[in-house]
Amino acid sequence: MVLGVTLVVGVIIGFAVRRRDGKVRAVKQVVSDARAVVTSDDLGVELGERVTLVQFSTAFCQPCRATRRILHDVAEMVPGVRHVEIDAESRLDLVRRFDVMRTPTVLVVDVAGNVVKRASGLPRKADVIAAVGVAVDGPSHESSHQSDSV
Repeated sequence: MVLGVTLVVGVIIGFAVRRRDGKVRAVKQVVSDARAVVTSDDLGVELGERVTLVQFSTAFCQPCRATRRILHDVAEMVPGVRHVEIDAESRLDLVRRFDVMRTPTVLVVDVAGNVVKRASGLPRKADVIAAVGVAVDGPSHESSHQSDSV
């Protein structure tokens, strides 16, 4: 009986994790929290002219490689977008600050350094492009019937 309950709970958790994997979600802004702002000092390079895609990766993460290609393609395709990859193991300060629980984690950062969207897991290219659009236009242009994905 206990084994059956454990199995059912495990399956439910697995489905919940899989459903959220790679979804680009809005980030609730805490206006007074300066730690939530990404700066060029944090990244070691200047922020993008319009949007910065910050990717937290680890050396042996297979989905990180695919995420790198997707974000690189979007940065090449959309003017003013910069892709910055951060080694999560060497930047634990940023991992803790931005609550990165797994790799890849992608932060979509607007021109002011605010994290407006984030995804954990391999995001879809279309979702990243839509998130870039929201970061450029601001949240007032975001659809009112969106779920947690873009």
